[in-house]
Amino acid sequence: MQPLPSFKRVVTGHTPDGRATLAHCGIAPNTFALQAVPGTVFHEIWNTHASPALIDNGDDPTARALCLSPGAQGSLIRVVDIPPDSVQNALSGEAAAAAFAEIGQADASTGRADSRHKLMHRTETVDYGIVTEGQVWLVLDDQEVHLSRGDVVVQRGTNHAWSNRTETMARMVFILLDGTFARELRP
Repeated sequence: MQPLPSFKRVVTGHTPDGRATLAHCGIAPNTFALQAVPGTVFHEIWNTHASPALIDNGDDPTARALCLSPGAQGSLIRVVDIPPDSVQNALSGEAAAAAFAEIGQADASTGRADSRHKLMHRTETVDYGIVTEGQVWLVLDDQEVHLSRGDVVVQRGTNHAWSNRTETMARMVFILLDGTFARELRP
């Protein structure tokens, strides 16, 4: 399985006299290769801790442990490399659950023996997912849809998984916004 190429992260900031400047320009420094799902890599790009977001020259907020969802009223953007299902299907149920523990949100895992995919999960977030490399299938409880480069998913707190049914790596960009389930959708 050939890894995908690296990419540049550019973050702007302000000089002491208020002029625009580059704060960071280079490979995203906070990248996490999941042990539980070989080939899966999370490239953390940026996150915020409030809405409206504080605009400042603070430290890189991605210099922290990996966490699936943003904090309360926060947001995050990340790139995820998704290996073929031939790797993911080899996972035991325990390994699938361990994957969500590894990304800081064990309670997001909803995968069961009869689930459509071992990595089914649900978070209380609105997620914008954009396929940038390869092909991915969005797997829902009773439906699925094939996605190719350039396709965009608006995932509104639904139970889902990402399935790569090819033998090449896929890549998606995700923007996650903290959310609140409507009363009728609460688990």
